[in-house]
Amino acid sequence: MAGYYPIMLRLEGETCLVVGGGPVAERRTRGLLEAGAGVRLVAPSVTEGLRRLAEEGYIAWMRREYREEDLDGVRLCLAAADRETNRRVTGDAKRRGVPVNAADDREAGSFAVPAVVRRGRLVLAVTASGASPALAGRIARELAERYGESWADYTEWLHRLREAVRASVPDARARRRVLRAALEVPEAEWRRDLASGNLAARIRELAARPDPPEAGDGNGTDGE
Repeated sequence: MAGYYPIMLRLEGETCLVVGGGPVAERRTRGLLEAGAGVRLVAPSVTEGLRRLAEEGYIAWMRREYREEDLDGVRLCLAAADRETNRRVTGDAKRRGVPVNAADDREAGSFAVPAVVRRGRLVLAVTASGASPALAGRIARELAERYGESWADYTEWLHRLREAVRASVPDARARRRVLRAALEVPEAEWRRDLASGNLAARIRELAARPDPPEAGDGNGTDGE
């Protein structure tokens, strides 16, 4: 079987369409909002949670049935309505070249929506490629337990450190050495750095350490 190519999309400031007003549509909508997307929601009726999001101005709710022109200017589309509506949305989106996911038919869409765990800048996504959403959900829950809320602070520190290293260490090999060594810094120390905002001393200390083992994504390439 053909597999998926895993990517992370940058949707900040982009308009995304969600068709449907039930619990699945609400989950999809909240995920898009977490990614910074603007959400256009089309449904005659919605959950109380979606209604509140619309009333508070977080989403634009079109209180009616779907129309093809709802896809105008859309970067991404999520169909989470009834089967017939999802079929129409999927067909229209594909003709327009808009990436689309159908909640009730994995094969009909052009991408899958994984189970997701968010910890600040750390995003863990799991899919079983349609074989078992329940399994993907179980693995995501296990990851959520393994990677607790403190990882949001940790990845924020790593981000700030990386930006400081890129600005102050001109040699590419030296930058990689410092950033690999950063993974060995104890929590108490990186929390002090995060609180103080002073990273210069940390960079000097890391640069003086011996080379740590290479880090990557397990396939010989560096992930982000």
